[in-house]
Amino acid sequence: MAALSKSIPHNCYEIGHTWHPSCRVSFLQVTWGALEESLKIYAPLYLIAAILRKRKLDYYLYKLLPEILQSASFLTANGALYITFFCTLRKILGKFYSWTPGFGAALPASYMAILIERKSRRGLLTIYMANLVLLFCITAAMYMFFFRCKDGLKGFTFSALRFIVGKEEIPTHSYSPEAAYAKVEQKREKQEEKPRRMHIISLVRKLVNLICKHGPRHRCCKHYEDNCISYCIKGFIRMFSVGYLIQCCLRIPSAFRHLFTKPSRLLSLFYNKENFQLGAFLGSFVSIYKGTSCFLRWIRNLDDELHAIIAGFLAGISMMFYKSTTISMYLASKLVETMYFKGIEAGKVPYFPHADTIIYSISTAICFQAAVMEVQTLRPSYWKFLLRLTKGRFAVMNRKALDVFGTGASKHFQGFVPRLDPRYTVVKPELPIEFS
Repeated sequence: MAALSKSIPHNCYEIGHTWHPSCRVSFLQVTWGALEESLKIYAPLYLIAAILRKRKLDYYLYKLLPEILQSASFLTANGALYITFFCTLRKILGKFYSWTPGFGAALPASYMAILIERKSRRGLLTIYMANLVLLFCITAAMYMFFFRCKDGLKGFTFSALRFIVGKEEIPTHSYSPEAAYAKVEQKREKQEEKPRRMHIISLVRKLVNLICKHGPRHRCCKHYEDNCISYCIKGFIRMFSVGYLIQCCLRIPSAFRHLFTKPSRLLSLFYNKENFQLGAFLGSFVSIYKGTSCFLRWIRNLDDELHAIIAGFLAGISMMFYKSTTISMYLASKLVETMYFKGIEAGKVPYFPHADTIIYSISTAICFQAAVMEVQTLRPSYWKFLLRLTKGRFAVMNRKALDVFGTGASKHFQGFVPRLDPRYTVVKPELPIEFS
């Protein structure tokens, strides 16, 4: 309580927008920077999602741009409203308390911002200090279990998983094994009639078929065209290629920005560590899941939805190739949301109106409080995201003045003192250290 009651007389220029004394100008600068970065984030994200979902031309003409702008506006509003309430609270209270620069300003800002976003995308934010790989393993296990269950998943989540792991892992199909075999034979006859072009894809396919030509396939497995070994290898190659291409597409804007100044940077578009990491993550996830599922069918001599829990958990280890807090937390939050609504449908969980909005607001406010007062407790990836969204302005707060609250706010900013104009300050500014 002593820390909560402590206060400092500094104004919002001295603590927050130290780069410019005007609240209005600072607001415009933060808003413009956040909008620019938000568009860079959501434009390729929505475009790739539309391609994967095989959207029709009408979607690209009439819905794609509005959806991008809506999500970009939500993220922009989060930053713009934060600095708005940051300055407003200081003017109302006349001073800063330990909770006002972070939690106090971020709570109303986050609540108002999330209302802009589409309700279907209002994911629940969870604790950021959880173990990343373990959390993803548990999340993957539950997702794959619901994927295997009848009416377990619907909409985009089901479509995305069907694209990643293939329809062979769905427990029920509209065709019989005999019909499937007949389709395979017809496909082979047609392929024999057509001349095959010798390109890279066909060579890789031939090599895989040669290696796995005489491999086994259990009677419960539904991948009728391949044996179990070929099934896993092809799954890895397919999703590795998808991950590699996705990462290449995400790097295109930054690569072409240096087309004329540094042409050599274009090579990094194709030969980049992150490209192979995302490919390895997706490829290994699919191959481990499929391999474990086939193995369990061989061991137990049946196809069971419970296999998906074990296979999904083991496949989650693939996160070690591409450690992404964003992916792990988003999927975990969507899983909580899915389970919550299933509980409501079953009549076992009460329905709380706007629960996702409230939880998001509180969680984001806690993260902002940590970003202002205790940066060392934040995950590095989230801190980098905040710096990117604010064009680095989150790092130039006067955290040395916040050290009086006892949280070690300036611990990771040793030696930094903002250059403040004395004409606009309440407390005489400390002169920055000059290095020779």
